[in-house]
Amino acid sequence: MRTPEIRAAYRHFRRMDTRWNDNDAYGHINNVVYYAFFDTAVNAHLIQSGCLDIQKSPVIGLVVETQCQYFKPIAYPDVVHAGIRVARLGTSSVRYDIGLFANDDEAAAAQGHFVHVYTERATGRPAPIPDDVRSVLGKLMLPA
Repeated sequence: MRTPEIRAAYRHFRRMDTRWNDNDAYGHINNVVYYAFFDTAVNAHLIQSGCLDIQKSPVIGLVVETQCQYFKPIAYPDVVHAGIRVARLGTSSVRYDIGLFANDDEAAAAQGHFVHVYTERATGRPAPIPDDVRSVLGKLMLPA
């Protein structure tokens, strides 16, 4: 198992409040909610950056791979800060690394990744990442 990363390892953060119904029978946030945090953090960033219109963009990113490691439970009413960075940027795919930080914790409670493959909305065929999306993604990459 890897060790938790710290906030400085990420380029952008999105605050997300946990909800009462996110907790499971064991009293902490259910594992599937972590994946929703990942998806929400990345897509909200793309939407707010102006490069994704979820209704009209002709080229969209579809999740084809995802993974998460859990280090410390998060529970309602914690606040989650999702750190995002781009680990790999290809012609038609991108791998995002995401760290989930509870409240003001410096170390990630969970971290993982997911991969978007860009496709034409109309055909479902792979497509190059649009230039405006590539520009936004480039800002999420850590310096070499």
